[in-house]
Amino acid sequence: MPRERATPAATGKPLSAPQKALQKLGLVRDIDLALHLPLRYEDETRIVKLADAREGDSVQIEGEVTACEVAYRPRRQLLVTVNDGSDSCVLRFFNFYPSQQKALAVGARIRARGELRGGFLGWTMMHPHTRVAGGELPTALTPVYPTVAGLPQPYLRKAVIGGLRHAELADTLPPEVAATLQLKPLWTLKQALEFLHHPTPDVSLAQLEDHSHPAWQRLKAEELLAQQLSQLQARREREHLRAPQLHARGAGSLHERLLAALPFQLTGAQRRVCEEIAQDLTQAKPMHRLLQGDVGSGKTVVAALSAAICIDAGWQCALMAPTEILAEQHFRKLITWLEPLGVRVAWLTGSQKKKERSAMLELIARGAAGLVVGTHAVIQEQVQFKNLALAIIDEQHRFGVAQRLALRSKTNGEDLEPHMLMMTATPIPRTLAMSYYADLDVSTIDELPPGRSPIVTKVVSEQRRAEVIERIRGQLEQGRQVYWVCPLIEESEALDLTNATETHAELSAALPGVMVGLLHSRMPVAEKKAVMERFVSGQMGVLVSTTVIEVGVDVPNATLMVIEHAERFGLSQLHQLRGRVGRGAAASACVLLYSTGDAPRLGEVARARLKAMAETNDGFEIARRDLELRGPGEFLGARQSGAALLRFADLATDSHLLAWARAAAPVMLDRHPAQAERHVARWLGSRTDYLKA
Repeated sequence: MPRERATPAATGKPLSAPQKALQKLGLVRDIDLALHLPLRYEDETRIVKLADAREGDSVQIEGEVTACEVAYRPRRQLLVTVNDGSDSCVLRFFNFYPSQQKALAVGARIRARGELRGGFLGWTMMHPHTRVAGGELPTALTPVYPTVAGLPQPYLRKAVIGGLRHAELADTLPPEVAATLQLKPLWTLKQALEFLHHPTPDVSLAQLEDHSHPAWQRLKAEELLAQQLSQLQARREREHLRAPQLHARGAGSLHERLLAALPFQLTGAQRRVCEEIAQDLTQAKPMHRLLQGDVGSGKTVVAALSAAICIDAGWQCALMAPTEILAEQHFRKLITWLEPLGVRVAWLTGSQKKKERSAMLELIARGAAGLVVGTHAVIQEQVQFKNLALAIIDEQHRFGVAQRLALRSKTNGEDLEPHMLMMTATPIPRTLAMSYYADLDVSTIDELPPGRSPIVTKVVSEQRRAEVIERIRGQLEQGRQVYWVCPLIEESEALDLTNATETHAELSAALPGVMVGLLHSRMPVAEKKAVMERFVSGQMGVLVSTTVIEVGVDVPNATLMVIEHAERFGLSQLHQLRGRVGRGAAASACVLLYSTGDAPRLGEVARARLKAMAETNDGFEIARRDLELRGPGEFLGARQSGAALLRFADLATDSHLLAWARAAAPVMLDRHPAQAERHVARWLGSRTDYLKA
């Protein structure tokens, strides 16, 4: 049986540049190399005559060099003419070395592979791959691998072949599990890998490129199974951890008094998720729940009611938000609701003065503060809780694994874990929840509070900017307020985008007598706070901002949102920004201003995003389309700590394989635990750490 080789790093020897590059790609073990699959393939198995070729074909030709010169038209380039007996082709190189010029001297017989272009002067190839003619042609397609600087394809190919030869590739799927995988033919892992690294030229390139070939299907199924196994293991491991049991509810409790004091009735969805959370808090094992709800669905009040149960039971609760604006928004609401009921709410951010911070730290340490609200400052080393039992993390995808683990470590040292409630206003598509969030319990607020007005979304060309400013004037005359969001703060050479500072000046000039504010992430915290206070109080008519107002800002009187260069934003981000309006009873609108620049048409993906925004206000539908357009990155954020656990499977097309993996994982863990462990180690290595958070 092949054995894993010691890596150069493990032997203590200094690494060469290509070895360092391999490490940068995460190719440390033989199995890592074996699972490093080609991006595409080149067909060097046959020679094509120029007379038989068509323009646009990628072909390999063989012939004699009849001319080789360095020309200057208009820039320095090497021009090599090759005749294959049926026609001639000019090979054009803008970057070349003297050794390359020597190898392509007149009279040399060479093979050249590249894309054929036709023209007035005949066939040309730009920067083709060349080699000396002769020797047998390969029998398999030549793989082209993903790489980084300092790692040439020949070195990488050789390393992959070595990894494939030495890696332990015995099947980890027990026969009873493999039999449920509906793939015909059912390739073994070894067969699939050997084929995908060196496919025969008769195979359908389309099947290889769209990953629908049975060999690809086998790999994707194994990868999804590894992910499901690791999620299930994490969930089961947490079953053995201990957490405080929080029962304090009933007549006269803080929870009931808060419910009675709220100036609105909970929606049915809010009541349902409150019950799910309350039930979790009574358990002796830590809650690990994700609360998802669309923009404006009322997650903060659910957090407050959950905190009330915790505080009533004599324990502390922490609420952490990613930005100071969002944290302060929560703080204001929670103080309004809880302080009249006798709850002390502490405030912690990085911008606090030392005296205020010290006072807050003292309140937290002796347990006088039942609820602590803040940014990442909540998890800094000097923050000591007396008895933390519930940690609430808002916009959880913006926090890294280390930050969430640090919050979990803030208990009172009695081997108890705090309950964890993670909140997101980015609804998670079902396939994503089944995959990356399988270790969590998910609660969903799927209805908006009554009285919210629907938001009309219009997609408008930048050329109609003057009309949009007129629309703003109309809203201001009705006593309403307006947001204008820009993607950049300063001029960028790479992206010719109008910046927030310029737009602020433009709108100030166009709207005399109106207070137009400017808000961006580089402003001092005190200045940001003052701008927001003026807008929230209604003194300011227009707020020009970067995306710092994406979440958490709640101004019911704001009824118009203009998003400049909307084509540059992600779909989820556009939906979040739109959610800043429509928070009151007045009719609200969102204008997506797009720039065509020199091109008359938008890009296909940008067009699809703007179309989706115009067609629906449903966050779950937006999330589904975003997953189709851009993959899972936006939803996962830092949850993976930078390691994309799914390299091959595609949640948009492989839901049938995901369903198989979900069913197979408990069978593997219960009946074949050793094989399950080997399977996870093979596919994930050390990348399962993120599941602890």
